[in-house]
Amino acid sequence: MQTLYNTLSRHKEVLNTIEPGKVRMYSCGPTVYDFYHIGNARTFTTFDMVYRWLTATGYEVNYVRNITDIDDKIIERAIENGEPMEALTERMTAAMFEDSDRLKLLRPTHSPRATQYVDAMLDIIRMLEAKGIAYRADPVNNSGDVYYSVRAFPDYGKLSRKNLEDLQAGERVAVVSAKRDPLDFVLWKAAKPNEPKWPSIFGDGRPGWHIECSAMCREVLGDEIDIHGGGWDLQFPHHENEIAQSEGVFEKGSGKKFARYWMHAAFLNVDQEKMSKSLGNFFTLRDVLDKLDAVQGGETVRFFLMRGHYRSEINYSWDTLEDARQTLLGFYIALKDVPPAAATTTTLDWSNPYAARFRAALEDDFDTPAAFAVLHELRREINRGASAEMAGLLKALGGTIGLLQDTPEEFVQGAAASGGLDVDALVAERNVSKAAKNFARADEIRKQLDAAGIVLEDKPGGITQWRRK
Repeated sequence: MQTLYNTLSRHKEVLNTIEPGKVRMYSCGPTVYDFYHIGNARTFTTFDMVYRWLTATGYEVNYVRNITDIDDKIIERAIENGEPMEALTERMTAAMFEDSDRLKLLRPTHSPRATQYVDAMLDIIRMLEAKGIAYRADPVNNSGDVYYSVRAFPDYGKLSRKNLEDLQAGERVAVVSAKRDPLDFVLWKAAKPNEPKWPSIFGDGRPGWHIECSAMCREVLGDEIDIHGGGWDLQFPHHENEIAQSEGVFEKGSGKKFARYWMHAAFLNVDQEKMSKSLGNFFTLRDVLDKLDAVQGGETVRFFLMRGHYRSEINYSWDTLEDARQTLLGFYIALKDVPPAAATTTTLDWSNPYAARFRAALEDDFDTPAAFAVLHELRREINRGASAEMAGLLKALGGTIGLLQDTPEEFVQGAAASGGLDVDALVAERNVSKAAKNFARADEIRKQLDAAGIVLEDKPGGITQWRRK
């Protein structure tokens, strides 16, 4: 029985979907003005894991992760670069998919782009205005912005547990003279010179950020969805405003909810501090992957991001990343030394004690640390008993969350150039030297390879294998 922590209720709840056996899931995606950073990667990896696991346990998952391709940051970056906004967003969207592929993220069922859903956004704004929840800044001249009146939605603040009076006192939202209340937020922005614009009954303009997700989610998944996710920092104001917009169009007393469950991935810190451009500890995923081995890097980062529970902050450093690589390497060495039985890698027997405990861990709010503890036990069992069936089980269980699916031999050797050395030729020369009792040359080769980061493993029958350290 799958449970998950619902940010809305602040409790773990049993997953009870709108349609039995089917999951409608939406996760906030990237704003494509730059390469996405390692913190974004944690959120995307979390929901990729959820998508994979729910699918592996029998759910039909309709997973939507949007692409924000119209936003203030995009406009500013395009102007800064001296390029059309569309050229910037196309380039960064392609880069986003490239980086996601390297991280071994599955493509979502749908990846809607905001600019393709402007009409749907305008439909919601019209409905909100008809209900008296949205208003125009200048209704007489039909110009200016269109705002959402937060005090017209009684449930505003229910997700983030924020009180309107406290927000007002804290002046968390800048006062704009056209607003009826400083807490009101923009739904439609009036056209400005040199900015993209769309025609509408509210005058030419472009959508606000929050309305984009409400519209894309509604159009692709329907009025009500099962799971809505994103990073912890999106609870307020973004997700709070999504709820207000999406539920604002429902009939009063309908009992409908925009999303039944809200999931939020915690922050990723860098050397114990929150990632920040101002602190100079900001890393794009591409920067990180480019510094790692091309074969091992993507799965290493993925494994690192899932080692901590998704609701717990984790610390990123090169040391913690290397520790994750070494741990993952240990799993692959076990699979290399004991090739998995083919039948056990494709069909999971959930009655197996290891499989049952692995499943119980992930069904308990996607507890990856507890699930990985089971995988470590399996690895030790494989190392002790050389069981091909247990190796197959290890590979199959890892596969349910996107791990351990590479060829073990390729993973342990990696893609390193090894200082330009022909490793296979040197290993062969060393074996010849040993057979000729030229142990001095054999030791010299071992030391040469060791200095290049290559470990030699002498196996029974005169076989020598090698791997990266």
